[in-house]
Amino acid sequence: MGADQWREGDDWPLPGTQFTRFFLASGGNARTAAGDGVLTRDAPGPQPPDRYIYDPHNPVPTTGGRLLFTGKRAPGPLEQGRVEVRDDVLCYTTPELTEGLEVTGPVILHLFASTSAVDTDFMAKLVDVYPNGAAFNIAEGLIRARYREGIRSPKPVVPGEVTPYVIDLAQTSIVFRRGHRIRLEVTSSNFPLIDRNMNTGNPFGVDSEGVPALQAVYHDDRHPSYLELPVIPAGAR
Repeated sequence: MGADQWREGDDWPLPGTQFTRFFLASGGNARTAAGDGVLTRDAPGPQPPDRYIYDPHNPVPTTGGRLLFTGKRAPGPLEQGRVEVRDDVLCYTTPELTEGLEVTGPVILHLFASTSAVDTDFMAKLVDVYPNGAAFNIAEGLIRARYREGIRSPKPVVPGEVTPYVIDLAQTSIVFRRGHRIRLEVTSSNFPLIDRNMNTGNPFGVDSEGVPALQAVYHDDRHPSYLELPVIPAGAR
């Protein structure tokens, strides 16, 4: 994508891939695309976390994605404007790129977060932001907090405790073109693609009523949350 070219290789990830950390940073107000969240290659120093309320009765609506929907919901890349104006969506964005950047391979988010609930969800979405501000989803992933140590080892979280999560956004291949920006969205719902987590810790399908959860995303020197991108150097293309 981006370059409209096929890439071929005998190994995966591609030989020469540089797994590059893009750290999350903000002054504590990364809510919405108009907030102060940034993606940077500089390791963070002391800084406040970003907080938002996840209400399972007002989930973030599914807007595009890699899975096929029936009916009115279309898969694929869709403009994310209606998602990125919500107070429960954190946005971290790079400056405009001065040259094209190829990202080909697995995309992983290493996230430090806390919640007021005993179980909740964290969602991540990789987004390509065009020079005119239009933002299109590229890759996505999620983690259900109780399964952070594996699907065979469900475990409640301790409310308020900072916990590390690893979110797999699967694979992608795209050139973010010069003048574009790379954005990461972090939130706690993607409905109806993903069933809402009711934040109760009860088995799924039991609750008809959920409880709001206060979520916090940390990105300081002790909790360096970062997006790991498989960057292909220009000479290796």
